Amino acid sequence: MKIGPRVIKTGIAVTLALYICSLLKLESAVFAGMAAIFTLQPSIYRTWKQVRDQVQTNILGALFALIGLYFLGNDPFSIGLVMVIVIGLSVKLKMAETISLTLVTVLAVMSAPGNEDLMFALQRFALTFIGMASALVVNIFISPPNFKKIYIEKVNSVFQKLSILMRTAISDEMTEKSFHEQMRQLEKDILKLEEQYRLFDEEREKMAKLNQLDLREIVVFRQMFKSLQQGFIVLEDIDSFYFKSQPTVEDNQLFDQQLELLIKYHELFLLKYDGIIKMDDPRQDEDRLKETTAFLEKVIAAYQEHQKIQLTIIGSSIYNYAYQIDRLDQLVEQFMGYKERANEAPKLKKA
Repeated sequence: MKIGPRVIKTGIAVTLALYICSLLKLESAVFAGMAAIFTLQPSIYRTWKQVRDQVQTNILGALFALIGLYFLGNDPFSIGLVMVIVIGLSVKLKMAETISLTLVTVLAVMSAPGNEDLMFALQRFALTFIGMASALVVNIFISPPNFKKIYIEKVNSVFQKLSILMRTAISDEMTEKSFHEQMRQLEKDILKLEEQYRLFDEEREKMAKLNQLDLREIVVFRQMFKSLQQGFIVLEDIDSFYFKSQPTVEDNQLFDQQLELLIKYHELFLLKYDGIIKMDDPRQDEDRLKETTAFLEKVIAAYQEHQKIQLTIIGSSIYNYAYQIDRLDQLVEQFMGYKERANEAPKLKKA
C-alpha cells in the first residue's frame, strides 16, 4: 500500500482541526474534520480556491439553514427541503464542486436542538471554517507540492511504457492481450499527465509569488506532453490499421526501423533536458528531417504501387510524431541555452 503526501497531509489537517476545536472547547468537532477532508486539494491554489468558493456557498447555506431552523424547525423533512434549495442555488451559481461541504454546514446548523439558542447554530457554522483553514495552512507549510519534480517523473514513466509498446508494435512480439492492457494503462497515464500539467500551469499562473516557475520551461513541459500524446496516437493507428493492410516483410522493416529511430530520438531529447546529453549540431536537425521525409516518401510510393491506404494513415501519424519530438528538441535547446546564459551572467559581472 502506497501512502502519498496528500494522504498524510489530509490526516494532519484533520488532526489540526480537531486539536483547535479541543483547545477552543467546541463540541461536534467532527464537522471541522469533515471540512478539512473536503477542502484539501492537490495544489495550494486549488485549496485556496476551494476555501474561497466554500466561504461563499457556506455563508449562503448557513443563512438558509438559519432561516429554515427559525421558520420550519429541525425535523428531517425541513432539513431535506433546505438541502434541496441549497443544492439548486449552488448549481445555479456554478459552484457545484462546493456542494458537499455546504450541505455539511447546513446539517451542522440545522441539527441544533430546539432548546438551544442561535449561538449553538453559529458555533456549528464556525466549525467548518476551522476545518477549511486547517487544510489551507497544512497544504502551504507542510510538504508543498513540487510540481516540476512530479511532472518530470511522470513524463519519464509514461515514456518508458510508450517506448516498450512502440518497439514491439510492428514486430508483434507482445501478446495481443498484454498489448491492449498496456495500451489502456498508457492512455490512463497520459490523461493523468495532462491533469498534472494543468495543475503545474495553474500553479504558475495563480501562485507565482509562492512558486517561481519559468514560462519557457512550461512551454517545454507542454511539448513533452504533446509528444507523448502523439506517440500514443501512432500506437492506436498501428493497432487499428497496420495488420489489416497485410504488410510485407519490407513494410515491417521500414516501419519498425522508423519507429525505433524516433523513439531513440525522443529518449535523447528527454535526456538532453536533464543535462545528460549535449546540445545538437544544427546539421543533425536537418538529417533527422530528411530521414523522416524519406520514410514518408517511401510510404506514399508503396501506396501508389499497392493501394494500401492504411499504411499511408499510419505514415502520416508517424510523420506528425516526428514533428512533435523535433519541436520538443528545439524548445529544449532554446531553454537550456537560456538557462546556460543566465548562469554565466553573474560570473561575468564578478569578473
